[in-house]
Amino acid sequence: MSNYRTIGEVEEQYLRDHPDEVDDYMTVLFDEYAESGDTAALLSSLRVVSRVKGVSRIAEVSGLSRKGLQKAVSENGNPQFGSVNAIMQAMGYRLAPQKLPEPTHAP
Repeated sequence: MSNYRTIGEVEEQYLRDHPDEVDDYMTVLFDEYAESGDTAALLSSLRVVSRVKGVSRIAEVSGLSRKGLQKAVSENGNPQFGSVNAIMQAMGYRLAPQKLPEPTHAP
């Protein structure tokens, strides 16, 4: 049996080895979510960041139980907006609106 790592495990190790890149990672994952709307991919990436930053600490600061945090960012998670906001703040980020460019109309 081979010991292959998942992409999540590879991302997690990379971010542990390069903590200065977590901010850029967060920016990219939300940019990609804005384009794709892929909630499962967003939650998967938030799960990676929560492990890098410490699940127990994130749970404590967010007011969620460790199990509640893990459930919220699971592949099948369907967290409430307030939970996502609490998790983001516990990680040191905030959800903020960003104006979309006006669509261009062809003549």
